Amino acid sequence: MTEWSREKRKGRRRRLKIVILGILLVILAIGSYGVYAFLNVYKAANESYHPIDRGSHSKLRESDVTIGKNPISILLLGIEDYSMGGKNGHTDTMIVVTLNPHTNKMTMTSIPRDTRVPLASHNGEMYKINAAYTYGETTGYGGVKGAIDTVEGYLGIPIDYYITINFKGFVDLINEIGGVDVDVPFNFWEKDIFNHNKHINFVKGPMHLNGNEALAYVRMRKRDKRGDFGRNDRQRQVIKAAISKAVSAKTIFKVDEIASILGKNIQTNLKPSEIYALERAYSNISQSGIVSFRLDDKGHGETINKEWFLVPDMEKVQTVTEALRDELELNTGTAATTTNSVQ
Repeated sequence: MTEWSREKRKGRRRRLKIVILGILLVILAIGSYGVYAFLNVYKAANESYHPIDRGSHSKLRESDVTIGKNPISILLLGIEDYSMGGKNGHTDTMIVVTLNPHTNKMTMTSIPRDTRVPLASHNGEMYKINAAYTYGETTGYGGVKGAIDTVEGYLGIPIDYYITINFKGFVDLINEIGGVDVDVPFNFWEKDIFNHNKHINFVKGPMHLNGNEALAYVRMRKRDKRGDFGRNDRQRQVIKAAISKAVSAKTIFKVDEIASILGKNIQTNLKPSEIYALERAYSNISQSGIVSFRLDDKGHGETINKEWFLVPDMEKVQTVTEALRDELELNTGTAATTTNSVQ
């Protein structure tokens, strides 16, 4: 072998070593980021974890449920606490979500906050359902537990999990996923509560919203002829858009930032392992797999003791209850199918 050939082979070996070293460094960097992100998410999820004082499952369940194996329900509570320094907030939003792993379907049922129901936290006293959380905070019953027990009594379905998110968390989360795209139903404006109440203008048609804009969009009701009913539609619209955006590949690389939002602004009885199972089971859900059930198209408004209430149509409530029980496979024990008859 000539001197030139030996030098050529040494050169190849050096290049091969450099390539291997480069690959190892990339793998190490990815692995280190994965561990770092996992630890951050796990820590944040632990900070957000707040179990309910009721045992391992709802009193309306005979046994525990397993995410990814059984259909489950989640009560989403949007908490308005910015004006009260983070204490004794009230539920600005109440949405019951069901997830069925057999159909890969999600349903959303908004409960208008002025709905007149018996409050579990006040021995069945009839009042607005959004007071179930607030009353619980001040009486010691437990805000979340009071809200869950009241919703279970109203709809007749088990609530397996809950998630509360405050306004700051909502804004940060929408910003971290890069905003949402919505179809604005009509022209209107709303105050930006985090920017000196400056007006945000919404124009009918497609719009891309950042966090502050999305919050104003889902909160407005005074300039909506349908009041809370129109607002409920916009809330579900934004949630659908956010889910569609969150399942995109780009969101994976923002897990660290989202973890910080989770720890500061969200409370849930989902354990870290259950949050992971939830992501694995439903990470590919699409907007077409999300169905809305309506509670706000029946009933009537009534002033009682100088306060306005939405008095529900109990026949419609029962219809929605049966549809939700089908989604949770509580009526037949088989995978549910959704129709438009309850929308």
